[in-house]
Amino acid sequence: MGFLRLYWRVLGMLGGDRRLAGWLALAALALAGLQFLEPVLFGRVVDLLARSDRMESAALWSEATTLLLVWAAVGLAGIGANVGVGLFADRMAHRNRLRVMHDYFQHVLALPLSFHGDTQSGRLMKIMLVGSDNLFGLWLGFFREHLITFVSAVVLLPLTLMMNWRLGLLLIALVVVFAVVAGLVIRRTQDAQEKVEKFHSRLAGSAQDALSNVVVVQSFTRLNSEARMFGDIVRQVLDHQFPVLNWWAMVAVLTRAASTICVIAIFVLGTVLHVRGQATVGEIVSFMGFATLLIGRLEGAVAFISHMVFVRPAIEEMFSVLDARSSVPEAPDAVEIGRAEGRVAFEGVGFAYPGGPAILRGIDFAAHPGQTIALVGQTGAGKSTAMALLQRLWDPSEGRITLDGHDLRAITLESLRRNVGVVFQESMLFSRTIRENLLVGRPDATQEEIEAACRQAEAHDFITRQPHGYETVVGERGANLSGGQRQRLAIARALIKDPPVLILDEATSALDAATEARVQKALAALMAGRTTFIIAHRLSTVREADEILVFDGGQVAERGPFAELVARGGRFADLVRTQLAGSAATPH
Repeated sequence: MGFLRLYWRVLGMLGGDRRLAGWLALAALALAGLQFLEPVLFGRVVDLLARSDRMESAALWSEATTLLLVWAAVGLAGIGANVGVGLFADRMAHRNRLRVMHDYFQHVLALPLSFHGDTQSGRLMKIMLVGSDNLFGLWLGFFREHLITFVSAVVLLPLTLMMNWRLGLLLIALVVVFAVVAGLVIRRTQDAQEKVEKFHSRLAGSAQDALSNVVVVQSFTRLNSEARMFGDIVRQVLDHQFPVLNWWAMVAVLTRAASTICVIAIFVLGTVLHVRGQATVGEIVSFMGFATLLIGRLEGAVAFISHMVFVRPAIEEMFSVLDARSSVPEAPDAVEIGRAEGRVAFEGVGFAYPGGPAILRGIDFAAHPGQTIALVGQTGAGKSTAMALLQRLWDPSEGRITLDGHDLRAITLESLRRNVGVVFQESMLFSRTIRENLLVGRPDATQEEIEAACRQAEAHDFITRQPHGYETVVGERGANLSGGQRQRLAIARALIKDPPVLILDEATSALDAATEARVQKALAALMAGRTTFIIAHRLSTVREADEILVFDGGQVAERGPFAELVARGGRFADLVRTQLAGSAATPH
């Protein structure tokens, strides 16, 4: 993305503040004009003083008073415009920085699991924080400085030609030299800075990876290794950053040198022109003021362009995430369904990850409200993938899945997932209070409903024993709780949500035998009247299922009730015999 295109997109993100941005742009234009007038007025005053000996006292005082009053008005107007631009630009930039962070956060949460599987969460956080800070700086800088510089160079600089074209050409030459030098350095440094930004992203990803697995780091004495790995990336950042800094330091020196030469040249040329009668002393003074003003603007422009080179990769990274599209897009005419009855059908469903082999092929089955369907099979057979498709975490590559006769792709994602409750194999908890975790699926649940669900899930007793009861913070990923406690909270969370379609992904795998027996009773009550899918490896948990689907190699190899499948002596019977043999061989 080119500099101008990138900058234009950054400005285009101001959204609802475009009218305010328009007023700020007009104020910046007025500021540029006022700054242009000050050297002109100063020159007029000098010329007035130079011919004062040839003027009458009354006329001199009258013209001097007029010039000074105009000059004072210009100065006061400039101060007022600066205050207004600074105040409103600050507010606008802060407001839009937070809005972009909110939009980014919401967008990333909606992206599919395929995106999150390929991108570290630490990197996503770094992109959001660094990108939004850089956008803030560009918005603020544009209305405070850069627009005035642009107006000065494009509009006001040519006006100097009308005052004295010879001196005006010197100022234009200064701008041309600056533009050429800056362009050359940009070409030399932008690729290098992109590499630097990639190393910064690796730093964030490496730190997040180590911190989220701090137990492993400490248990396997990886402290020094992880610190050394982090230090290696830091050194690579510095190795690639220093050459970029050297180039821009050279630009700053060249700009200052060109500016000094320009001022001297204006003085020398102005003196020659004055001797020839082609320039007044006031014009020379005015052009010295223009040069000083322009030099300050160009130095600011150099700092801005170097800043753009440094922040461009981070902003482009943010835009690349914002431009990422979901692999499960919502149809424009998607239907918002209320509470579903729970009729689920897989019709010739096939699925393969992009560029990968087929994982599911020709899956056909139907589940009616109140039925319990068990999915069993070896690890990697496709059970969890089928249930991921039911939640529309992915879309089938072949066939379709329906809920109450609606193709899932024709239903709004929110209404679909509101009707599906999941108890995961690995309970996933936020680093929030127990109450907040329980209310994830249904924020309006009452305390009585929360406690009733927790009693059913055998969770109420251990919750009340916590230091702050339901207000206890569970830690990152529920680290302050045992595996069984986390799982019981996950079951209670599904009970509170009260969905018509339920997915139990090894829901009792983390519980001891005694607690599992109690929770199974709660799950039986939860499953009543709902379409329930049980993903199970322990086959003892699926005895009461209405139908068992035996997955093998991405296909349904067998189906039927537990007793019928055992009597058939097929693959399911082999799985049962294998588990029974393993249980008998386990020492007690």
